[in-house]
Amino acid sequence: MNPLVSPPWLAERLNDRNLVILDATLPPVGVTPVVDMRAQYVEKHIPGAVFFDIDELSDHATTLPHMLPTEESFSRSMEELGVGDTMTIVAYEQAGMFAAPRAWWMLRTFGAREVYVLDGGLQAWLEAGLPVQSGEERREPATFHSKLDRKAVKDFAQVQQMIAANAQILDSRSAGRFAGTAPEPRPGISSGHMPGATSVPFLELTQDCRMKDTAGLREVFATKGVKLDQPITTTCGSGVTAAVIALGLEIAGASQVSLYDGSWAEYAQRPEAVIDKD
Repeated sequence: MNPLVSPPWLAERLNDRNLVILDATLPPVGVTPVVDMRAQYVEKHIPGAVFFDIDELSDHATTLPHMLPTEESFSRSMEELGVGDTMTIVAYEQAGMFAAPRAWWMLRTFGAREVYVLDGGLQAWLEAGLPVQSGEERREPATFHSKLDRKAVKDFAQVQQMIAANAQILDSRSAGRFAGTAPEPRPGISSGHMPGATSVPFLELTQDCRMKDTAGLREVFATKGVKLDQPITTTCGSGVTAAVIALGLEIAGASQVSLYDGSWAEYAQRPEAVIDKD
């Protein structure tokens, strides 16, 4: 199925009891003071949407940012939020295409069956002249049976094996961070890239805050030499925009896609990790 939906598609289904809408906006990294995205959600959101706090829903037993929680923790959080694994789930963000794909990936990786991303997010919704609400939304508790798809997630040891095997690793960070000429937003971490990785800055997959169409995405991946019929692992700074590449790959027709959850925040801190710069 196409993982993207349009504002008119969503507007037609607002009264569907089996539909749940998630505002999955994250604040921009390295910007101070930190923007309160929940407060902006409370001020204005798509009717019925609840706030999907990626930071809060991540694993807090590690110092690494945005790591997947346990199955039990995710199930409990989704049930309290009113998100069921058999519901139709639509994630969006307040501007751009940055964090909603991470919510899409998390939900699918934990077993949700029908998950979409609203192309263009709240900005496209408003441009279409559709209504918004304010305040905090509350949903009735739901049932979510988490079952982690272990093939969808890579750890450091597996990435090391992929590097040794010259497997496809696509890095969504900026070209400067990938090349080692621009600093990382997280202090104490060197920029650069994994040996053999391919630079695919996530903004190259979007146009006017929306994902490019299938032909446009395939053109980007073809230009980068990506083989869509072969296994691909995506990575970024902390596992968030790596999901933008994963979303683009699905739209383009790739079927063997995984995501390195620790991403550069983990890799660059490991003493045995090789960091290339060019």
